[in-house]
Amino acid sequence: MKNKVSTVHKSQFKYLGIDAGGTFTDFVLLDNGTWHIHKVLSSPENPAHAILQGIEELGLNADIAKQNLYIIHGSTVATNTALERKGARTVYIANKGMKDVLTIGRQARKELYNLNPKPSPPPVAEDLCLEVDCRRDAAGQVTKALEEKDLNTLMKELATLKPDAIAINLLFSFLADDEERRIEQALSPHYFVSRSSSVLPKYKEYERGMATWLNASLGPKVQHYMLDLMAALNNCPTAIMQSSGGTMAIEHASTRAVNLLLSGPAGGLAAVSSIGRQCQETKLISFDMGGTSTDVALMNGKFELSDEGSINDWPVAIPMLSIDTIGAGGGSIAWADEGHMLHVGPQSAGSIPGPACYQKGGHKPTVTDANLVLGRLQADAFLGGSMRLNKSLAIKSIAILATELDMTVEALAKGIVLVAEQQMIRSLQGISVQKGHDPKEFVLCCFGGAGGMHVCALAEHMRMQKAIVPKNSGVLSALGMLTAPKQRHLTQTYLKNWNGLQWPDLEKAFLSLETEGLSSLKKELSQNDKIEIHRSFDLRFAGQGFTLNIPFSSEANQAFLKQHKSKYGHTLESSIELVNINAALTVKSNICLPQHSKISKTPKPSKWVSILDETEKVPVYPRDSLSEHVTLIGPAIITELVSTTWLKRGWCLTLDSYGNLLLKQV
Repeated sequence: MKNKVSTVHKSQFKYLGIDAGGTFTDFVLLDNGTWHIHKVLSSPENPAHAILQGIEELGLNADIAKQNLYIIHGSTVATNTALERKGARTVYIANKGMKDVLTIGRQARKELYNLNPKPSPPPVAEDLCLEVDCRRDAAGQVTKALEEKDLNTLMKELATLKPDAIAINLLFSFLADDEERRIEQALSPHYFVSRSSSVLPKYKEYERGMATWLNASLGPKVQHYMLDLMAALNNCPTAIMQSSGGTMAIEHASTRAVNLLLSGPAGGLAAVSSIGRQCQETKLISFDMGGTSTDVALMNGKFELSDEGSINDWPVAIPMLSIDTIGAGGGSIAWADEGHMLHVGPQSAGSIPGPACYQKGGHKPTVTDANLVLGRLQADAFLGGSMRLNKSLAIKSIAILATELDMTVEALAKGIVLVAEQQMIRSLQGISVQKGHDPKEFVLCCFGGAGGMHVCALAEHMRMQKAIVPKNSGVLSALGMLTAPKQRHLTQTYLKNWNGLQWPDLEKAFLSLETEGLSSLKKELSQNDKIEIHRSFDLRFAGQGFTLNIPFSSEANQAFLKQHKSKYGHTLESSIELVNINAALTVKSNICLPQHSKISKTPKPSKWVSILDETEKVPVYPRDSLSEHVTLIGPAIITELVSTTWLKRGWCLTLDSYGNLLLKQV
C-alpha cells in the first residue's frame, strides 16, 4: 500500500503525517524522497491504538527507537470530547457577582419565534461556579485586592468539590492578570488550570470565559491522550495540527486543547492551498468527505481565519480556519422517520462496526453501501484491493429499509446518495452564496476517501463548471500536515481610538506579543528556519460589537472602510476604534507536495462495469495508468489506492503535471 514519487526534499528525518478520523486513520510518510501512503481503521475508544498499528505496519518502530522520525498529527480527541460533552469536571472561577456569566451568555435564541423554547443546559453547573472577592476597573487598576484569606477560602471550597480542572476568568485580566496568576500558582500543583489571560487575553468576558472553560474542560483528556501517545512513541518528536492551520509541538499542545478543535480538517486546507498554487487557482471551494463527516471551506485568495467559530452552540473565539462541518460521510446511516421520510446521518457507522459492506458486523445502510450497490464503488478496488467489500451485505442492509419505504433496493440506494448530497449542497451554499460569493467563479477541490464519488454531482448543483481531485486525495489531510507551517497566533486587546494612537506604544505592544510567540516557538526551530511575522488589527466603528481583521499598516483605517463597505454594503460616520492587535509567527515547511510520475502510454480500462441509469457498461481506469493531457470523457470510474472518482456523463477530465485530476463540464 504505497506510492513512490521522487522529490527534491532530503533530510536525515523521516516525516509522518497522521490524520485520525472517525472511520479511518490516514498515514503519509516521506522517507528520503519517497512517499508512502497507508490507511487503517480508526479505534474510537483510543485513537492511539490505530496510530500505533499504522506505525508498526509501516515498519517505523526502529525509527522511533532511534528518534529518526518526525510526526505531525491531527487529533480529533478535543473535538469529540466537546461534541459528546464528556469534558472533565471543571470549576469556573470569576469575580464576586460574575459567576453566572457563562450561564447567561448572550441570551441569543436559536428558535426566534418559539414562545416556549427549551432552555439549553448551562456549560457549567451552578455549584461548580465560584467567586473571589477582588476587582479591577476598566483601566486595569485594582479597586479590591485579592487577599490571602480569599485564596484560603477558595482552596477549601475546591477541596469539597473535588474538580478535575479549573478555569479562571477575572474581569479585565487582559489588561493586568496578577490575580489570575496568583490563583493559578496556588492551584496548579493540584489541578489542571486554565487562566483567561493565557488562553484568550481579549475583551468580552463571556467569549473569553467560554474559551477558558473549554480549554480546562477538554484539557485533562487531551493531555492524558498526548502524554500516553508520547510515551508509546518513546518521546519521538511530534507536532499537533492547530485549528488555525499551523502546527505546534505536542508538549505545548497538551495544555492548549481549545486550539485543537479543527485539528484534522485544518490539515486538508494546508494541502489545498498548495494545490491552488500548483493549478494557479486562487478561488477554490474545498470539499472533504470522509467516512464520518464532511468539511467545507472557501478560499478567496486564502482561507480565512475567524474568531467567531462555535461547537455545541458554544462560541469559540480562538483563531480558527472557517470550516463548516456536517454529519454526512461515507459511513452516515440512512433511516426513516415516523412519517417515512428518508434521512441520512448524522449518525455514523464509524469504523466499528462500519458500513454493512465492510463485513465487520454493521447491518444498517450507509452512503458507502449505496454507492457500492449503484456500481460507482468497486468491491475489489477498495484500499487497493486489500479490503474487499461485500456487495451482497450492502444490498441486504438497504433492502430492509427499502421494504419499510415500499421502494426497490436500487431506487433507495439512489435516494440515499441524493439525500446525502443535498445536505452537502446546503453546506456549500452556506459558505458561498449566503456570504455573497458566486460559486461559478470558484473551482471545487474535492478530497477525502469518499469525496470523488460525489464531486461531479455537487459541482453541477452549485453551477460550478470545474473541479479538482488531487493526487492521493483520500489521505490529503495527512499529506497537508507535512506541508503545514509551524505557527503561533497571539492576540491582545488594545482598545484605542484610531486617531489617538501612539505608535511607539503600539510598537511596544506588538513586540511584547512577538517575544511571547518567539519564546513558545524556540524549541521547535531548526538551524535554518526563518520566522515570518505578520501583524494585523481588529478594527470596528465606535459602538459596534464585532470587528474586521485588517493587515497592519498606517493606512489600515482606509482598508477597514473598504472592507466594511464590501462586506456590509455601507460605512458609518462614527470614529474607528482599534480593538485587538494580532501577531502570527510562521515558519514555512520545506516539504512540497509530491510530483507525478509521468506516463506516456494511452490509458486502457482495467474492466467494464454496469452502473445504474447507464445503458452501456462504463470503463474503469486505474489512476496510476493515466497520462498527462489525455482526456477521458464520462461516464467513467477512476480507482486508486485510497479513493475512487465517479466521472459522470457530461464531464471530462485530464491529468496535470502534478497528478491532479482536472474535471470540466462539457
